[in-house]
Amino acid sequence: MALFVLASCQLMVVLDITIVNIALPHIQSALDFSITSLSWVVSAYTLTFGGLLLLGGRAGDILGRRRVFIFGVLLFALASLLGGFAQNSGQLLGARALQGVGGAIASPTALALISTTFREGPERNRAFGVFAAVSAGGGAIGLLAGGVLVEWLNWRWVLFVNVPIGLLIVLATPRFIRESERHPGRFDIAGALTSTAGMVLLVYGFIRASQDGWRDALTLASFAGAVVLLAVFILIERRSRQPITPLHMFADRNRAGTYGIMLCLAAAIFGMFFFLTLFVQNVLGFSPLQAGLAFLPVSAVIALGAGLASRFLPVYGPKPFMVGGAILAAAGLAWLTLTDVHSTYAGSVLGPMLVFSLGMGMEFVSLTLMALSNVPAPETGAASGLLNATQQVGGSLGLSILATMSGTASANEAKEQIPDFLRQATPAERVRYDQTGQLPKPWSDEILTAGVSAAFIMAAIFTAVAALIALLVIQVRPSDLERLKGGAGPGPM
Repeated sequence: MALFVLASCQLMVVLDITIVNIALPHIQSALDFSITSLSWVVSAYTLTFGGLLLLGGRAGDILGRRRVFIFGVLLFALASLLGGFAQNSGQLLGARALQGVGGAIASPTALALISTTFREGPERNRAFGVFAAVSAGGGAIGLLAGGVLVEWLNWRWVLFVNVPIGLLIVLATPRFIRESERHPGRFDIAGALTSTAGMVLLVYGFIRASQDGWRDALTLASFAGAVVLLAVFILIERRSRQPITPLHMFADRNRAGTYGIMLCLAAAIFGMFFFLTLFVQNVLGFSPLQAGLAFLPVSAVIALGAGLASRFLPVYGPKPFMVGGAILAAAGLAWLTLTDVHSTYAGSVLGPMLVFSLGMGMEFVSLTLMALSNVPAPETGAASGLLNATQQVGGSLGLSILATMSGTASANEAKEQIPDFLRQATPAERVRYDQTGQLPKPWSDEILTAGVSAAFIMAAIFTAVAALIALLVIQVRPSDLERLKGGAGPGPM
């Protein structure tokens, strides 16, 4: 039951990244968002979530993880309620940002509570397997839930649905989860502010670059500000007696390699969900509910990969699953680059999506275990927060890079499609094009598909880099295998 409560919280937090994707057209018309500002419905959540995860993990270490966990879930539920009642774009974006704050508090403490609730060895391996499967599969479940809620109710229920779930988690937590030991200390406020502001500026710079170009003055200023703030953050952490991010964690090559792998894989999985959602709805013509159902196999196969990895980790160690999982993910994304306007779901999308999902399921279990292995109890919150922050920031940064690649490829394809359209268009079609600047089908499908394929090429490169890091950096010794089996093998992992 303790695992069920913690995994339910993680599912709620993770699926909220994607549950709004299918609802975006309805949100746009209801609250008068422009095309550019609409992207902030997603970004307002991921920016605050990724930026504050380190502070959330540290808060659990100092104040008690169960107490902080309950507060984070309550804040998330309250923000969801406010977002569901939003009457304008500003109210919705404020609520989405507040959701990110709640998620940043709850998610790392949930992961740290697993470390303190379950014994090291097979029991903790299984718990990490369930938690990792939920983390990896939550995006697909969010797409399905979003499709169901939008089609059967309305877009506001993609936010309202979190309220009863959050309240049930809060009621169950004191019954099934014991409070962790508190570790007296103080908050590294300067480190928290500089790291959060630096990551927010970095993510914003990439998002703006995808919309306004790399030479835009505000884009360049965002990158410059991010570099300065993150450099100041490192200096603060090196001098602080109680840093929000103990930099010695990066001295362990396995843990540093794990963070690098997570950065690359998060970019790939965010991109896969985003661009496939566009493809199946705009090119294949799926309804919101059909689009959600199309991603349902992803969750099942991720759970299968996570189960296989957690079962055989004590035998083979995490490295084969880290290397093999990244290779499978890269193969699936490379396969998706072959999609075109004549592709079908069963013939061109389902197969590569399942290959990708199997690899990601294997990866997330291994990465979670490696990131928290042999971390001192006072620092498990910081370690889990850093892993989650890497996932969210990697996803946000990667998605903006993929969007830039997609936009460039689409613009190049449009140069070829526009003359062909003008040769064949009726006078009425030309008038509509002059008014909107948008090409009708089938020309618009060609443009979108070119951009989607380009994005998958870059995503495949990200996963190939992850495979190289796993192959060249990660080292597992016989003593580490003993620890996975529940023994007392010495030495850090």
